[in-house]
Amino acid sequence: MPVYFFWGEDEYRLTQAITVLREKVVDPLWKEFNEDIIAGDQTEAVTEALYQALTPPFGAGERFVWVSQATIAQRCSDALFLELERTLPKLPPTSHLLFSTNNKPDGRLKSTRFLKKYATIKEFGLIPPWQTERLLTQVETIAQEKQVKLTKAAKERLAEAVGNNTRLLSQELEKLALYATGNQNTLDESAIEQLVSGSTHNSLQLAKAIINGDTNQALQLVSDLLNRNEPALKIVAVLVGQFRTWFWLKLMIAKGEKDNQVIAKAAEINNPKRVYFLRQEVQSVSITKFIKAFPLLLELEAALKRGEDAMTTLQSQVIQLCQIFQK
Repeated sequence: MPVYFFWGEDEYRLTQAITVLREKVVDPLWKEFNEDIIAGDQTEAVTEALYQALTPPFGAGERFVWVSQATIAQRCSDALFLELERTLPKLPPTSHLLFSTNNKPDGRLKSTRFLKKYATIKEFGLIPPWQTERLLTQVETIAQEKQVKLTKAAKERLAEAVGNNTRLLSQELEKLALYATGNQNTLDESAIEQLVSGSTHNSLQLAKAIINGDTNQALQLVSDLLNRNEPALKIVAVLVGQFRTWFWLKLMIAKGEKDNQVIAKAAEINNPKRVYFLRQEVQSVSITKFIKAFPLLLELEAALKRGEDAMTTLQSQVIQLCQIFQK
């Protein structure tokens, strides 16, 4: 049955999937008749969408009805649920009804359970910025799609530069594809340094600058990140995730654990081979310093959620964090 529910915070990938679906089913010559886009926050939006989806398409192609920012998987009245229950099984095969939202469906709702039965559900979640292996896999996948050949070091540098921003990743790979036109050679990290903006500035590097006690570099990175419109809370989320990984790694080592597989599992590191490199990063850092750092990170997150100025708050807390790790 052609009912779909797309959700997730990665708006770029979600939008791309919607575009692919729409172009697949709608004849461009009959678009004005067979395509309906309805704002999910409108009163009776779902009811209107169901009514439109029941209508057979005009002319060639099929009908496409899209409810953007749908709320039926977060709240759904009994009357609306009855309408869903009555209508979805009766939708003609020539109609494609799509619900989309950035919010995770509430699995406790009967409307969500009903959608799982009748709809194709796809998640478009952002990869956590500290899950570097998954970010690298994402780079490899999209680079292959765009037929851009990169060395392993170039892939790693590109993953560092764009993080989990799939829109930026796609744009940078398109730029690299143009650069490589007519050149069959695989692009190395020098091409990334030359062409990709912000390739030396990201939140993971900020974390490394902090544990190195390098206040000047850390403050510069804070400024660069905010000037690139990186959300302050996202920066903090990366810092917390990375510091947590380092802390668990140090804790397991302090307990005498030598098996990288065991350490990786405890620290939630997907690739045990990465443990070796993480060891080098925190070899001279004590567990005590990490314990002192966590309250500051908590204070930083709380201050930002209270609406305090991002630049001033980040700079102040980063200075204090660097002081903890200075030798």
